[in-house]
Amino acid sequence: MSALPTSGREWHLVARPHGWPKPEDFALREAPVTEPGEGRILVRNLHFSVDPYMRGRMNDVKSYVPPFQLDRPMDGGAVGEVIASRAEGFAVGDHVLHGLGWREYAELDVKHATKVDGSIAPLSAYLGVLGMTGLTAYAGLFETASFKEGDAVFVSGAAGAVGSQVGQLAKLRGASRVIGSAGSDDKVKLLTEEYGFDAAFNYKNGPVAEQLKAAAPDGIDVYFDNVGGEHLEAAISRLNVHGRVTICGMIAGYNDTEPTPGPRNMAMVIGKRLRLQGMLVSDHAALQPQFVKDVAGWLASGELKYKETVVEGMENGVEAFLGMLRGENTGKMIVSLTR
Repeated sequence: MSALPTSGREWHLVARPHGWPKPEDFALREAPVTEPGEGRILVRNLHFSVDPYMRGRMNDVKSYVPPFQLDRPMDGGAVGEVIASRAEGFAVGDHVLHGLGWREYAELDVKHATKVDGSIAPLSAYLGVLGMTGLTAYAGLFETASFKEGDAVFVSGAAGAVGSQVGQLAKLRGASRVIGSAGSDDKVKLLTEEYGFDAAFNYKNGPVAEQLKAAAPDGIDVYFDNVGGEHLEAAISRLNVHGRVTICGMIAGYNDTEPTPGPRNMAMVIGKRLRLQGMLVSDHAALQPQFVKDVAGWLASGELKYKETVVEGMENGVEAFLGMLRGENTGKMIVSLTR
C-alpha cells in the first residue's frame, strides 16, 4: 500500500457571520491525517457539496442540525475514494458518499458511509441529482406536497439543484402545468428550453405576484418553496382550493439581520383550506431505494436532465459557497478536488 498523506487542508469557521458571510469568517488550515481506527476508513475527498442550509449552521442557534463549531472543520456532503480501510466490506479504491466535506481527507466510521457506483452516474451526481438535493425534490413533491397527476405546480429557485428536479419530476408524473421562477433570463431560458417547464419568469424583472398570475392564469395546486418572502405571498394568492405548499427553504431571508416579514395574505389559507408544510430530507430516508431506482432510470433514458456548477480547488471552497448564496450556480454547486 502506498504511503498515506501526513496532512491535508480543511475549511474552518473562525467567526460567526452577521448578515452576509465574508471570506474572513473562514480559514483554510492544515490538519494531520491519521490512519483509520477499527471499523473505520480514510477517504480522499473528490467532490464536496455547498448548500443553502449551511448558512443557518453558521449561526450559534439551536436548530435541526447542530451549528458549526468555531475553529473546527465544517462538514457537509462529500464523495471520495477509500485510501485506507479497517472495516469489513470497504476496500481501498471503493467510492463512498459521506458527511465530512469541506476537507481533503476524512477519517470516519463506516456506519456513516454509503458505497456509490460511478458507472451509474458521475460521482458528483451523488451530491445532487442522485443525492440529498435529489431526494429533497422527490420527497418534497411526492410525499410532502401529495402531488397527483393533473396538478399545476409552481417552483421557486427553479434553476437550482432542488428546484430544477422538482419541475422535471412533476412533468414526468403528469403535471398539467409547471411554472418556475429564477434570477436571470438565461436561467429562465434553461427552464423552458431544456427542462421542459411550461412557463418561467425572472423574479428580478417585476413583482412576483404579477408574473405568477400571468404564468398561471388558472391558478396552481402545488407550490414548492425554496425562497420564501415575496414568492410565498404570491403563491398563496394563486393557489387553488386545497392547494399544498412544501416549504423546503427560504433563502431570501438567510442573510437578513432583522426578522423577515411574513406573507400578508395568510388569511387566504383559511378560505382556500391550504396546507403549508415544512420539510427536512432527513425525515424521508425510507424513500431512498425507490428514489434511486426511479431517478437512475430517468437519467439513463435521458428524460431527466441536470446541471452542475463545478468550482475547482480546495482553496476556492468558500468562494463557491458565497457564489451559491448569491445565486451564481445553475443546478448543484460542487467543489471538486480532482485536479
